[in-house]
Amino acid sequence: MKTLNKSITNAVERPVKVLQFGEGNFLRAFVDYMIDAANEQGVFNGNIVIVKPIAYGNLETFHKQDCQYTVSLRGKEDGETKVVNRIITSVSDAIDSITEYEKYSAYAKSEDLRFIVSNTTEAGIVFDDTDSFKENPPRTFPGKLTKFLYERYRYFNGDSTRGLILIPCELIENNGGTLKQCVLKYAGLWKLEGGFLNWVNDSCIFCSTLVDRIVTGYPKEEVPDIYQELGYEDALLVTGELFGLWVIESEKDISLEFPLHKAGLPVLFTDNQRPYRDRKVRILNGAHTSFVLASYLAGNDYVKESMEDKNVREFITKTIFDEILPTLPLPREELIMFADSVLERFENPYIKHSLLSISLNAVSKWKARCLPSFCDYVERYGKIPLHLTFSLAALICFYRSDVQSEKALIGYRDGESYKIMDDDFVLDFFKQHAKLPTRKLVEAYLASNALFGGDIVKYKSLTDMVTLYIETIETYGMREALQRVTR
Repeated sequence: MKTLNKSITNAVERPVKVLQFGEGNFLRAFVDYMIDAANEQGVFNGNIVIVKPIAYGNLETFHKQDCQYTVSLRGKEDGETKVVNRIITSVSDAIDSITEYEKYSAYAKSEDLRFIVSNTTEAGIVFDDTDSFKENPPRTFPGKLTKFLYERYRYFNGDSTRGLILIPCELIENNGGTLKQCVLKYAGLWKLEGGFLNWVNDSCIFCSTLVDRIVTGYPKEEVPDIYQELGYEDALLVTGELFGLWVIESEKDISLEFPLHKAGLPVLFTDNQRPYRDRKVRILNGAHTSFVLASYLAGNDYVKESMEDKNVREFITKTIFDEILPTLPLPREELIMFADSVLERFENPYIKHSLLSISLNAVSKWKARCLPSFCDYVERYGKIPLHLTFSLAALICFYRSDVQSEKALIGYRDGESYKIMDDDFVLDFFKQHAKLPTRKLVEAYLASNALFGGDIVKYKSLTDMVTLYIETIETYGMREALQRVTR
């Protein structure tokens, strides 16, 4: 069987408009996929060069396959199970920024280059005052970017039309603003001239983004069957879910230069991504956090299994539609469409998402993802939301243990142990309070700003409700308790 390369794809050569820092699965199944589709439909006409920003790993497979690879998106859409395969032909080259520095830095002089995208992990956008301009390249990603931009500024003599559009995809809030501040700090640290600072501020556009797609990577166990179906071997094959959303926030509109939305792709341009971030965090992430611990204690192990459980699914649906959606400012119809897509994502037969893996750091997740909906619901309706409150009771039940093993507490479900993984202060709290009477435990939890963080004075009956739910769970079991709360 042949290996995928340009002899099979007959890839079209286009000007390199995009420099991409990061060769990982997410960028390849998200950004590269969308640019490739936009190229195919004739709305972009620009190729990508991938830059490996760190010393770890190599690009041998990329070169062997001429940077051609397949993205397989799989899941449920409009009630149907679908698989969409796309051969990505829009990546022209892959370069090691360290061992091929001259080749990499030459792109700073390119007249065609207009965009830089990145995903260097959440730890990638950092300022380190020990990083050096003299290194080729500097160690950090923002350091590399600063030197790259400076070389471009010098080569084009500060031409304002040669600024770049920066679109970071790292999973931190205000990623574009944070990246820009790092660049300006490095410019100050390295004593680069004021004209460069002005050029960065006036001629470059730093976008902040919200990205959403579960990318499952190389499907090792399924490879023989997939290769047979595709008709070729592809060591760069990457799988992900069908759903995708890319919200790009910028002070200056870039939609005319980066018109991916015209190819029917899920790309939104805005000057304020906050409503969309809140929608994702509260509906998708909040729903996850609100049901996983209850579902696990009810006997389920995976998200899809939970969706097939009548009691859990009813709980999820009522939590989302009755208690979360009413607290969000976007149009109701738009919120319902997003919520429906979330339920389909939870049903994806190709993703085996463990409830225990989602349970990691559930205390801080509940505070960040569920508490805002809880507070807004009380503010709007003057009463406490039943299902979100039940999810908090389920969380306390899941964590209620004083048995410790290494860096985890040990809980029990039907006689079998499970690990409770969280920050040390969270584990210490439960270890110290687990054996208290339930009401005392609840009072201590709700009084802790680090654990709960809400204004308990506003929620006078919350202690009573959480206590009652916990006692119901411990007396009748999680399944009976779920049935009672969803009646």
